[in-house]
Amino acid sequence: MKKNNKKIKVAIVGVGNCASSLIQGLEYYKDVDENSERVIGLMNNTLGGYRIGDIEVVAAFDVNANKVGKDISEAVFAEPNCTKKISDVPTTGVKVSAGPLLDGIASHMKGRFPLVEKPDDVDAILKKSSAEIIVSYLPVGSQDATHFWAEKALEHKIAFINAIPVFVCSDKEWSAKFEKAGVPCAGDDIKSQVGATIVHRILTQLVLDRGQSVDDTYQLDIGGNTDFENMMTGERYTLKRESKTEAIAWHGKIGAIKLGNVDYVPHLKDNKIAYINIRGRQFGDIPFEIETKLSVEDSPNSAGVMVDAIRSMKVSLDKGLTGYQEWSSYFFKHPLRQCTDQEARTIVEKHANS
Repeated sequence: MKKNNKKIKVAIVGVGNCASSLIQGLEYYKDVDENSERVIGLMNNTLGGYRIGDIEVVAAFDVNANKVGKDISEAVFAEPNCTKKISDVPTTGVKVSAGPLLDGIASHMKGRFPLVEKPDDVDAILKKSSAEIIVSYLPVGSQDATHFWAEKALEHKIAFINAIPVFVCSDKEWSAKFEKAGVPCAGDDIKSQVGATIVHRILTQLVLDRGQSVDDTYQLDIGGNTDFENMMTGERYTLKRESKTEAIAWHGKIGAIKLGNVDYVPHLKDNKIAYINIRGRQFGDIPFEIETKLSVEDSPNSAGVMVDAIRSMKVSLDKGLTGYQEWSSYFFKHPLRQCTDQEARTIVEKHANS
């Protein structure tokens, strides 16, 4: 694949831990190219001819007054962000702008940090930035805010990547809007590189592929970042539970399933711990049980997928593709069409190399 010399101009909505890991990662991996050896933490050194160093954040929006007005390089380390530092970030000259509050902050978190009093002129900022892609890192449960930013993507003809479990790109009505507007979209609810969902999904598929049954399964998650704090009320967590459950049980071959009970443990910070249990029957109808614990730094695990989603979206823009992007099935828990991980990877490879 011929190397591209174009920058991928990205606007980020929500400068939380996931955005922090992504922006730090752009600096950490900036020199990796097609001639580099295999690099820990990357699925692809280059994708569609694009390096990670080709991704440029040209605008960012948040509602936390501790972040708004600061250069992105400083804002990604502002409280309550708590993900581990992997790189210094040089001054970018791009300041975090104030976005609209809408339902972006859960009621029980409104005293957690100071909020901006009014939003900046979002339309003017997007236009001036020349952003090609909007990446939404809004908190889980931000339905109205997600719809606001999806509409802005449509208005300004900017590709939209939805990293959270509010179903926009995987909703047929919304995907039709993007198709009609001539704008590509991808989502919803980003997977981690090796997180609880992908491990749970692979384990259940392995059991089924080997001729055994999955009679029942559950997954319990705990963590200490603001994502977990945000999800401590049921209304903020409904779609997240649905997204995680569908990612595991989409083929309809699992008996009872309970996914996504969560608890907030502040001292864990950005560490996420997942407990996965699978019970079934093997040869001779003999019962078996799998019990697994996974402990990962949550936000870098997400950023490792987002760098490929962004580059895949740039390839879609280069090809003039519109509407829902089929390669979403590899990067997101709740795509419009679920398929096996191997099939999804093949779709990505074909997309990037054709």
